[in-house]
Formats: sequence, structure tokens, C-alpha cells
Amino acid sequence: MKAVLLVALFPWLLSPTRLEHEERPNLLLLVTDDHPFDALSCAGHPILRTPHMDALAERGVHFTHAFVTTPICAASRASLFSGRYERAHGYTFGQPPLSDETVRETYPSLLRRAGYRVGFVGKLGVGISPAGLEEMFDEYTPGTYPYFRQDATDPGERDPTSPRHLTELNTDRAITFLSTSDERPFHLSISFQAPHAEDANPDQYVWPRSCDALYVEDTIPPPKTADPAFFEALPEFLRTGLNRERWHWRFDTPQKRERMVKGYYRMLSGVDEGIGRLLVTLDELGLRENTVILLIGDNGYFLGERGYAGKWTLHERSIRVPLIVYDPRLPKERGGRLVDAFALNVDIAPTLLDLAGIEVPAGMQGRSLRPLLEGRNTSWREEVFTEHLWKHGRIPRTEGLRTRDWKYIRYLDHPEYEELYDLRSDPNEEHNLAREERHAGQRSQLAERCTLAAQRAQD
Repeated sequence: MKAVLLVALFPWLLSPTRLEHEERPNLLLLVTDDHPFDALSCAGHPILRTPHMDALAERGVHFTHAFVTTPICAASRASLFSGRYERAHGYTFGQPPLSDETVRETYPSLLRRAGYRVGFVGKLGVGISPAGLEEMFDEYTPGTYPYFRQDATDPGERDPTSPRHLTELNTDRAITFLSTSDERPFHLSISFQAPHAEDANPDQYVWPRSCDALYVEDTIPPPKTADPAFFEALPEFLRTGLNRERWHWRFDTPQKRERMVKGYYRMLSGVDEGIGRLLVTLDELGLRENTVILLIGDNGYFLGERGYAGKWTLHERSIRVPLIVYDPRLPKERGGRLVDAFALNVDIAPTLLDLAGIEVPAGMQGRSLRPLLEGRNTSWREEVFTEHLWKHGRIPRTEGLRTRDWKYIRYLDHPEYEELYDLRSDPNEEHNLAREERHAGQRSQLAERCTLAAQRAQD
């Protein structure tokens, strides 16, 4: 009787999609570094060529409004693992490693306890104790820059004569993991360091040699919001921050920016090549049809927009990232979809657990994206809370709220300055309306909602 009632209430329980999901899928998470939402050819980029990422979008679901809740690798990646906001998990640069309690409730630990073989390759970016790493991963293979070295385990000096780029080495390690699978379902996270700049290297953007010939004939247009008058109108604490210092490193002349941006594009194309190799490996091993693939950036990135380089702020270029999910078990007609629902990095952990048939812990603050992947009608968030709480000195601490139509930003150490943007008419956030009297009510309302969202994120 209970089964009949359940089917009557929820008929999708007997749909082919639901039945296909009874076999636990393999889960492959691809994390790119410093990757804004539009740096994909499938997102309409006029220069970049990313055919393998595009192929995932053509067959899967492309979330066009995906955001990280904190735009810096340390806190964002901790949110990926834990499904929690920065103020809840408490981790960013300069903080102690994730607590044992938090580690136990990360999605890798939960997958592993449920019988998954769990691997990690590449940039971890989060402080985790040796015991915590043993709890989270069956196999853990770190790989961070320098980008050229003789082998991925050698922490020595950069070797520009090495034929192997870090992206290629990390892809090799991921292929080794895939090729040695056993009877257990697997989860592998390959976290590419690229296209993050190699900060200690004067060249900054260091790409695989296979990408040498790319973008040579292209001309890089100037960034939007690049007018010096726009930058000079900012308050001093923003004009003298780390975003501006890094701009001088990379983009302060047209010639330098042309060279640097092409290097960044080549690095991203190198990541795309690595993804292509992984897809071929899945096909060769007969794993593709039961492997769900998720692709997400750890934060966005400024390539000279606003007179900035880097990330850290709560503007769209910094918080909005690519997110593509390809589930080969779904009917083909559900592939190739664009979904504009607000998706967050804190949604990745509950999504992976849900796909694996594992109960999502109550402490996770994100939501599973599975209903959106399967095309089910469901109520969904209508606003996004973002924050950056690292006490750096030259990176201002911020909180913000984004709705469909509006963006509100406040600076915790500079309460005299706020930002308000009408995203309908100003998607590039060029016209700050916070001090305009006619928008005072809108600013006040969003500020109050931001306070409430911050309180919820603390729990």
C-alpha cells in the first residue's frame, strides 16, 4: 500500500531515468583554476577554442548562472568539499586545516565510506591534515606548479627544458587512476592548476608546448570597463589593492596584455586537451556510459576588466564560473540544455552524494542539482549570497547579494562605501547606483536581505 501511495504521489519514481540511476555511477569532477564563466567557446567566446569542454555542454547541462560563494581558491575549494559557505567551514588562507569533524562530512569521505574508490589529482588548495587526507582519499596525488618540471613529484626548481607540462602530467596521473579501476564505483577529482598564473615566473602564463601555435594570428580586444576614468573614480582602498598590483604585473600596457592574455588562453586550451584525453580514456576502458562528469571553475578571473587582475571581489567576472554536468544515463533529449537557475559551488558536494544514492548530511548548505539535471519542476533559490572574509589587508573583506536583476556589495572594513548595480541594464557593473537617492530603497532592501543571508550562511 505504501509503495502504491508513493508512486501515486511521485510518478517519476518509476520513470526510466530513475531506474537507470539505481546502478551507482562513477563520478568525475574536473576543476579548473581562475576560470570565468564566459571563457569557453560554447559560451560564445569570440577567440577561445575549447572543443572538449564544448562537447560536454552539447551532451550535458550547461548552467549559465553558476557562482562560487567565495572567489578565492582556498575557501572556494573548501566549499566544494564540504558543501558549506566560508563562514561555516571557516577555512581560507592563514587558517588552521579543516577540522576533523568537517573532514568526516566532506563528500569524498562520505563516498569512500559508502564503498567508492576515491582519488584526487592536482591542486588541493585546502589545508587538510595527513590523517584527513587518508580519510578522504584512497589515492592522493598532488600536482602544483612550477608548470615545467621533470616529473610531477619533484618539488625542485622550474625546468623550462622539460617536455612535460603540469597539465599533461596531472592528466597522465588521472589516466593511471582510471586505468587501474576495480569492481568498486570510483570518484576522481582532477584539479587542474591551469590556467592560474605562475606568480613567481616573469612570464606568468606558461602553456604546454602543444599549444604554441594557438591564437598567434588573433588580436585581443581591450577589456570592457577598461577606461582609466572608470578606475580612477574608485575609492583609494580599491585603487591600491592587490587587484591593481597584479594588473601592473600583467596588463598595464596593450602589448603586455596581448601577450599575457594569449598565454592564458593557451593554458586553458591545454586543459581542454587534457579533458579530451580523459574522455578518450573513458571510451577505451568502456567507462563513459556510467560516468557522470562535472566541470566547474574554482573562481572567476579579471583579465584587465575594471583595471584589475586576479579575482577576490564580488563582481561577476570574479564570482561567476563555468559549470557543466554531463550524465550519459539521462535521455539524449535532456542533453544540450542551457539552465539559468542559480547554481553554486556549495551544490557540488550534495549533487555528487545524491547521484551516488547517499543521504546528504543536514550540515551541507548547498542543494543537489539533480532535479535540474533531470528536468524536474522544483522550487529553487532566487538570490545568491557571496562573501570574502580573508583578513589580508590589500584584499577587502566583502559580503554581497545577487538577485536576477540586482547586485549589492558592501565592504566590511569600509562601511562608507557600497555598490549597487541594475544587472538588467548594466550587466558589466559599470554604473554604481548605491549613492543615488532614487535607488535608496532598493539598496536598503538588498542590504537587509544580505544581512539575513549572512546569518543563514553562518548556521
